[in-house]
Amino acid sequence: MDEMTRLRELRADAPVPERAALAPGRQRLTDSLAGGRRIRRLRADWRIASIGAAAAITAAALLTTQIGADGPTQGSTAAAPLTLDSPAEVLNRAADELAKQPAAPEPRDDQWIYTRTKIVQREPEGGSAAVGGLLYRSGSAAAGRFSYDPDSWVPYDNSAAAKNGKDTDYRTARQDYRAADELPDDPARLLAKVRSLYPTGHTAESPPEAEAQHSFRAMGLMVATYPIAPDALARLYRALAAVPGVKVTDHLVKDAAGRDVIAITRKEDGSHERREILINPRDYSYAGMRFVAAEDYEMKAPAGMKLPTEKYRAGEVLNSEARIRAAVVDAKGQKP
Repeated sequence: MDEMTRLRELRADAPVPERAALAPGRQRLTDSLAGGRRIRRLRADWRIASIGAAAAITAAALLTTQIGADGPTQGSTAAAPLTLDSPAEVLNRAADELAKQPAAPEPRDDQWIYTRTKIVQREPEGGSAAVGGLLYRSGSAAAGRFSYDPDSWVPYDNSAAAKNGKDTDYRTARQDYRAADELPDDPARLLAKVRSLYPTGHTAESPPEAEAQHSFRAMGLMVATYPIAPDALARLYRALAAVPGVKVTDHLVKDAAGRDVIAITRKEDGSHERREILINPRDYSYAGMRFVAAEDYEMKAPAGMKLPTEKYRAGEVLNSEARIRAAVVDAKGQKP
């Protein structure tokens, strides 16, 4: 599938439904991210990109200044100095801190998973077009960007949806929690298991991915699991550091909610974009995901579509999703 088509698949004018309603196929954007979400196949998740660039952080004082007061919530404050020049150092440090955190009790089957997610997407630069019955527009007042800020409630034990769903890749929040809890310590075995949980494509429209890209994409979905035990997330981070091609942006970046976060990145194979997994620099919890232009490039509209050539600049955020809040609650509609 060409990049323009992937871009057009994002609905610019439709409201984002609750996660439960998105079970049959949400993407790109929304998924994700709480447990009980639709588990997208490898190519079924966001397909656009994330930012890059400048200034290394080498002292704890500087890091504290950059973190600010609006970082993602939940968890305790991480201990002091941290440099952002090695993904292995950052991820293993994160794993060490998470391993010290006590695990909360597993939610009861009658409880709900509440999430609030901020999503920002880049709109096409000019005009609008109908493709496959969907209307795609551009020229918004917010400099070619639009955003959603939805609340979602999903049953922790959503067995009815799992049993009655038409897709075979649906898992409940409880299934996700337990799958993460059972992951092995060995990074290679863990990566193989996560790839099996989020299989790659196998068709012309969704071709198989190389192992490293498969691993990074699948790990991005797995670390987004909520709830997840701290020691399970720690194992995931250690394994993520072992994926070939993984990097860390050498400064804190902004997520969709405007918070300072750590960006663990990997350039998409055969693409002009890179995928970024975003991590809270205070407690190392999952904060969100972005896609960013890895280089300057242009995309021409497919034949039959009257749209201008899209131009992208290196570092331009194409698609960003931030988890603002996540909690276990006792009833649908309840907020923490």
